[in-house]
Amino acid sequence: MKEETQELNHIRIERQGGVGIIVMDRPERFNALDVLMARDLRRAALHLARDTSVRCMVLAGTDRVFCAGADLKYIRAREHAEEFSYLQPAGHGAEGGYGRSFKEILEYLHSTISEIRRAPKPVIAAVKGIAGAGGLGLALCCDLVYASDRAGFEWAYSKTALTGAESTTFILPRLIGLRRTLELVFLNPRLSAQEARDLGLVTDVFPWQSFDEQVAAVAQELARGPTKAWGVSKQLVNEALGMDQLDAHLAKELRHLIQSADSPDFAEGLDAFFSKRPPSFQGE
Repeated sequence: MKEETQELNHIRIERQGGVGIIVMDRPERFNALDVLMARDLRRAALHLARDTSVRCMVLAGTDRVFCAGADLKYIRAREHAEEFSYLQPAGHGAEGGYGRSFKEILEYLHSTISEIRRAPKPVIAAVKGIAGAGGLGLALCCDLVYASDRAGFEWAYSKTALTGAESTTFILPRLIGLRRTLELVFLNPRLSAQEARDLGLVTDVFPWQSFDEQVAAVAQELARGPTKAWGVSKQLVNEALGMDQLDAHLAKELRHLIQSADSPDFAEGLDAFFSKRPPSFQGE
């Protein structure tokens, strides 16, 4: 089968027949997203979601990591701040805080998530490695989630005193309920692939050695299916679950995460993260 590949900023778009594949490919940074990568992820998702020749989409990472969310090293360095300043309303954000840099990235990520939920076709998350924070949100917003037996899932936001974003506080209660969601938020366990499946976060778990082949087989099967009927069914399911409220909720997540990123606790959490020491949060 002919395969086509297009490369952007750490994002690859591949085509295998009726299957469109987006690969987040920045393994040296755990596939964490800076603003350019987030922008191109949105561009790729928009392209494949609206291309009628693409009958199934796959969102994938690399062997060890699916995605670690926003790039904290980038956040700390605040690279490209002036180039993307149009994303930041005048006078918004505390001076010296990190909310502005998060906003630059999350504007694109939240748009990507909305596009995935609206896409009139099946969207698969292929989680071969670790999915944490924003990476967890990107995985869970997809229609089907397949994990390798070496994959792991983690809330992770609380490690640096951040509130949840990237759809996590919207999707998780709908998937696993109130108690389990708050357990992930407060205690932050790292879930194995099987634990995630048992909770209802994962559709199925495949062996690491055959993971790519098994996901490809499912994607090709879906691409041969009644895509138009499935698109309508997906829309009806979305409406039944209140997914029409997703965009408004993403806006709330963004607003609160910006506030937490401008807080003293996040500054402490960020310093502790890079110093490889436990943080000392003051609840501020």
